[in-house]
Amino acid sequence: MFEILTPMFLSLIVGGTLIGIIFGAIPGMTATMAVAVCLPLTYSLGLENGLALLLGLYVGGISGGLVPAILLGIPGTPSSITTTFDGYPMAKRGEGEKALRIGIVSSFVGGIISLAILWLFAPTLADFAIKFSYVEKFLIIFFALTVMAALSSDMLLGIFSGVLGIFVALIGTYDITKGGNGNMRLVPPGTEYWLDSGFSLLPVLIGLFGLAAILEQAEIGVPKGHSLDEIDVGKKSGFSFSIFKGQSVNLTRSSLIGTFVGILPGVGGSAASIISYTNAKTFSKTPENFGKGEPAGIMASESGNNGLTGGALVPLLSLGIPGDSTTALLIGAFTLQGIQVGPLFIGNNPGTWDAMIIAMLIANIAMLVMMYVAIRYFALVVTIPKHILFPVILMMCVIGAYTINYGIMFDVWTLLIFGLFGWLVVKLKLEVAPFIIGFILGPSAEVYFVKSLESFGDVTIFITKSWIAVVLWLLIIGSVTGSIMLSRRAKQNAATS
Repeated sequence: MFEILTPMFLSLIVGGTLIGIIFGAIPGMTATMAVAVCLPLTYSLGLENGLALLLGLYVGGISGGLVPAILLGIPGTPSSITTTFDGYPMAKRGEGEKALRIGIVSSFVGGIISLAILWLFAPTLADFAIKFSYVEKFLIIFFALTVMAALSSDMLLGIFSGVLGIFVALIGTYDITKGGNGNMRLVPPGTEYWLDSGFSLLPVLIGLFGLAAILEQAEIGVPKGHSLDEIDVGKKSGFSFSIFKGQSVNLTRSSLIGTFVGILPGVGGSAASIISYTNAKTFSKTPENFGKGEPAGIMASESGNNGLTGGALVPLLSLGIPGDSTTALLIGAFTLQGIQVGPLFIGNNPGTWDAMIIAMLIANIAMLVMMYVAIRYFALVVTIPKHILFPVILMMCVIGAYTINYGIMFDVWTLLIFGLFGWLVVKLKLEVAPFIIGFILGPSAEVYFVKSLESFGDVTIFITKSWIAVVLWLLIIGSVTGSIMLSRRAKQNAATS
């Protein structure tokens, strides 16, 4: 296991974590964008070293979002929204550094607890999933798609976004190995040459999460950055670990909530932090202090959103289903190395599994040490002028898309198409996460559906195949029913308010 700890491996983890923190600390940048931009670099690094870089970016990016959330009241990443509720009020009364250190330690706790759950449960779930036939595999993906849609801000728009992702993924030749006839489908006349194999995954991901973010920020006006006066972290820290006394339940509960939310496909870190925060407020003896600079609120938000990091890897490595948009990008890293994630991954690649666990552990430790010791310097990141930063990122996106498949110009056009699409998605109020997960899982769902019919020849097999299929149908029905009830309740609350 420990032979993987080479200087290169360790340097990539620490370097990736550092870059991730910087991306997360810049408003408008995200961990997903950091991974998308650096994804092409992993081709030449090999699988273990490439994953070391990407996992460092993941952990650092999620954690770095607390810096602007606390100092400026602007969430650096979507998962840091609730950190602003209590972090910014603390910063305004001169306790910025204290709030930052509370968030850093809480982030570490959430990351370690979620990593322990990943290490304990992913292999067990994978061993169980190996027994699945094509029927159960199809139903697992179907369930993932229903959960993804159910937990979207609008259920119908979530379903539409997911179906649209599946539709786009089916463009190209209907491969005979997938039960097809070898003909093209959904390909407009005159585009057969470019769309013979459909849209390549990696340029799509880089466009949706890299270029789209730049376009969105550019539309706002590309601010020059924030002044040093705006990021005063306070003259004295005033931080002591005694502040965590009596908060072990809050930290553990929030970390577990974040991990569980991470396991649900397509939900995201913002939901993890919001649910963790509301639970902490509900069970607090002083809920009236939340929103006014309550340290327990920062603890709940940051341990919850960092709990997502390990949780989102559980379905990815055991079932081949990404837990969030960032882990969807990790599929690209495996694709570059010719490896397919799923139930057989951990058993067939024990070295890579060990490397991922070690990389996550070191990344969390590196995040804690770097941010705790040098938090005043990371705070300066928010002063970087965007008109310098964005062109550099754009250049990296274009180069990455062009070289990912050995210099195919259509991949650059794919980057542009889906970058514009990702920018329009926000305006059309569609959901990016359901779209991209539908895009990734749609082809697999098709294969499993067709293979099930070829093997058993009867549609009723999807219900009668096994007790696992029955349980999955109950989960699907429960997911849809629950989402309808939540949607109605939300409309009633909106009508009464």
